[in-house]
Amino acid sequence: MRDLLRTGMRALALGTVLSAFGLAAQAAEWRYAFEEALHEVQGVFATKFKEYIEEHSDHTVTLFPFGTLGESTDIMEQTQAGILQFVDQSPGFTGALIPEAQVFFVPYLLPQDEDQLFEFFRTSKAINEMFPELYARQGLELLTMFPEGEVCLTTQQPVMTPADLNEVKFRVMTNPLLVAAYDVWGATPTPLPWGEVYGALQTGIIQGQENPGFFLESTKIYEVTNVITCLGHNNFTTAVMANKDFFDALAAQDQELIRSAIRHAFDYILDYQRGLHEESLAKIKQAKPDMVINILTEEQRQPFMEAAAEVEATFIEMTGDSGRAILDQIKADLAAVR
Repeated sequence: MRDLLRTGMRALALGTVLSAFGLAAQAAEWRYAFEEALHEVQGVFATKFKEYIEEHSDHTVTLFPFGTLGESTDIMEQTQAGILQFVDQSPGFTGALIPEAQVFFVPYLLPQDEDQLFEFFRTSKAINEMFPELYARQGLELLTMFPEGEVCLTTQQPVMTPADLNEVKFRVMTNPLLVAAYDVWGATPTPLPWGEVYGALQTGIIQGQENPGFFLESTKIYEVTNVITCLGHNNFTTAVMANKDFFDALAAQDQELIRSAIRHAFDYILDYQRGLHEESLAKIKQAKPDMVINILTEEQRQPFMEAAAEVEATFIEMTGDSGRAILDQIKADLAAVR
């Protein structure tokens, strides 16, 4: 009850018109919050979803970009409470609710090949059949997962080996497995809300962080860092969810409308991302010519891969048989697309 009251107070303080009493399943207005700006990948996906819904029905979709309703924890609480109908949030944060979702932070699990990666997200049995049940237990209808781009590190000094991360205070999301990954690389993992990262880098509270290339460019995080290093270790994954009570109460026609809008936005966002990573790094180099951008070779990546091997075992320790089943299925799904 205290959590619900706190969530309601946050929403009111933000001046939103978010009343749980006005959110019947057939409400004309649906509310959708996400973790990025409107022009960033999650915002582009949400915009396409909104356009499809409004073109094919009388419903309207109101979008709430990052910061409008608080941090990631806030928008998840609001979705679970029924204040929001839809939310887009990385497993980096939902991992606290759904430990198995941390599988997307096992280093070097996902392929770098774009076609293989996209086909995996389209066809994965783990994503489409196994994860929905886990999300449902938390009052969430998992609608889709999609990749947002290769994750790269930003630091003040070059990182060519794990030793170069020794004792570097490295910002991570509040995700135990991500903490474990940077711990085995010798860094000092430092969980911080995204809203504090720019200032923390500027003042030296932290010296590094990781994000996909487009996000490094759009947030201008390169202004307060010196080196970008791409280890090829991950591709940022995100998940779009609905409040399950809301979704289950919808007429079958509206449920199919939502799923069609999700498919439309999913197809669009994969095409939108082709070449986006390289384009973003080029824009950073243009804006800051002295920025050092290192793309590690396969040989240079080997020490990171070897050190990170134990992270997979840590994931299984954290999640037990359920996590092992998810990981095994993801590996099978990946083998199929390769």
